[in-house]
Amino acid sequence: MSNTDKAGKSDLEKTLALESSSSRSRYLKRLLVWGLVLLVVLFVIFKWVVGQDSSEIEYKTVEAELGDLTVIVTATGNLEPTNQVEVGSEVSGTVASVAVDYNDFVKAGEVLARLDTTKLEAQANQSLAAVESARANLLQNQATLFEASKELERLVHVRQLSGGKIPSAQEFEAAEATLKRGQANVAMSRANIAEAEAKLRVDQTNLEKATILSPINGVVLERSVEPGQTVAASLQAPVLFTLAEDLTKMELHVDVDEADVGQVEAGQQATFTVDAYPDRIFPAHITQVRYGAQSTEGVVTYLTVLNVDNSDLSLRPGMTATADIVVKEVKNTLLVPNNALRYVPRLQEGKSSQTEGGSLISKLFPRPSHTRPQKSDDNGDRKKQRLWTLRDKQPQVIPVTTGASSGIMTEIVSGEVTPGMVLIIEAVSKRK
Repeated sequence: MSNTDKAGKSDLEKTLALESSSSRSRYLKRLLVWGLVLLVVLFVIFKWVVGQDSSEIEYKTVEAELGDLTVIVTATGNLEPTNQVEVGSEVSGTVASVAVDYNDFVKAGEVLARLDTTKLEAQANQSLAAVESARANLLQNQATLFEASKELERLVHVRQLSGGKIPSAQEFEAAEATLKRGQANVAMSRANIAEAEAKLRVDQTNLEKATILSPINGVVLERSVEPGQTVAASLQAPVLFTLAEDLTKMELHVDVDEADVGQVEAGQQATFTVDAYPDRIFPAHITQVRYGAQSTEGVVTYLTVLNVDNSDLSLRPGMTATADIVVKEVKNTLLVPNNALRYVPRLQEGKSSQTEGGSLISKLFPRPSHTRPQKSDDNGDRKKQRLWTLRDKQPQVIPVTTGASSGIMTEIVSGEVTPGMVLIIEAVSKRK
């Protein structure tokens, strides 16, 4: 082997040795970094487990108390007049004048507006002329009938004198036919008179209805017509005015949810507020709960009518109101807050001694804790619930039967609960 080959082989061996040493160095560095990361993670988990072990449960409590309970159903709606009338026009025409404006007080029979009567007067005069013409025609037909009657009497007299020889039977029958035609013409004339008189009454009525009168005593809420405007009463009478009979007495129409309608009935008292007077509370009472359902976007409600005293005229039709209907009142009963009924202890509460003696693995990887739901009674009675109190610093269950609820407080009908008893509403972890 030449010296050149030996030198090349020596250099290759040195290069391979250096690369091997560099790979081991990088591997050791990576191993060191991952080891440090694992130590940090274990330290954090250890501190967390120690922190868990050094915490204790602290309970927030309230006391049961005696008091009055008022159950209220809330509903929204709008104020409406007790009697609202829409006044329109039964005839077509051009509005000649308008006699009232918004908020004007009117009496029954007072003129609200007048239509131009030129065409209607002409129609009435035409009908009157038709009546006179029909009457004249009746007189003419009556004269013809009188003439035919006398001619028949003459022929009868002649036949008697001639012993039945004259007039001929044909002439006698023609005279009888003429008499009957005269009678028919008189009857037709009388019918034409009746028809013409009916047409005259229609035209005169239309002429009278061209003057639009108020049907009630009230106030003008809306006016939808101006002088010079054309009114077309074809298939439906156009609404020109909206009148409210008496604004001192109004109605509040609210929509009661189907879940609450079973508690609402006529005669119950209520209060309501409106945005216009946020500091005032207005009294009302229910007069009607309607059976017809209303469905809006899948929500079923029932219209409920409340009577409202508006003697000072502060309330106005259309105002949005929120009503609180008193459906039940209970005096001097045992009450507990609703959050006390919602409280349920966790499974691991009261077992801290077992947790402290557990293994490190169990501390690092604890089993998930679940909240034990309250078991319903076999009879499915929703009134059977549970309360929790503290006895020897441990939660103790108390079965109870609940009554009415206001959404904040609930009546306790039966159970080992006394006024002043401490009830748990929440449990929080606290470090030692």
